[in-house]
Amino acid sequence: MENKTTKILLACNAVLLLGLIGIYILHFTSGPKSKVNPEATAPLQKEGGLTVAYVDTDTLLAHYQYAKDLEEELLAFKSQQEQYGRQQMEKFQKDYQDYLQNGSNLTLTQQQAKEAELKQRAEKMSTLEQELTAKIMERQIQENTKLLNAIFAFVREYNAQNQQFDIIMRKTFENSPSLYLNPGMDITQEILDGLNEEYKNVKSKKEE
Repeated sequence: MENKTTKILLACNAVLLLGLIGIYILHFTSGPKSKVNPEATAPLQKEGGLTVAYVDTDTLLAHYQYAKDLEEELLAFKSQQEQYGRQQMEKFQKDYQDYLQNGSNLTLTQQQAKEAELKQRAEKMSTLEQELTAKIMERQIQENTKLLNAIFAFVREYNAQNQQFDIIMRKTFENSPSLYLNPGMDITQEILDGLNEEYKNVKSKKEE
């Protein structure tokens, strides 16, 4: 019995450790951040009769306060899940050690019941890391969706009020579709200032 339960415990430790490593990796998946372009003047640019501008989304996400607040919330959520996983493993280990030390004082029926309980908990621990990772990924998707919706909605409203551009492109460090964009087409700072002002107003109203 002891050898079998010990093998289950070791397997659970290994699986949970891999899961926690995966969670830590999620902390460092942010892409490189670029700096605000001080040369941006954002005049109307003509290309084939279309007015074109672009937004550096790396800069936007690095300096948009709403994005930073969401990131902090996600990190706190990840930390909670990690702590929960550690607590569950520590509790299981403690109960297992208690049984090894005091199991001989139980009746045969009680021993069998306790072993069945420990086995069931060990099996549950083996899937805990998957459950925690799924929760974190779901939360991350939800927050990313809220962030993108806020940015898209503001850009649409900004362009509707100014009636400036036919196309507003997205520039990123990793997968930008263009190798070069005229700095004069960069409206990142203007969009960033507007987004931060909007978020500041929304946040102040919630705090009232």
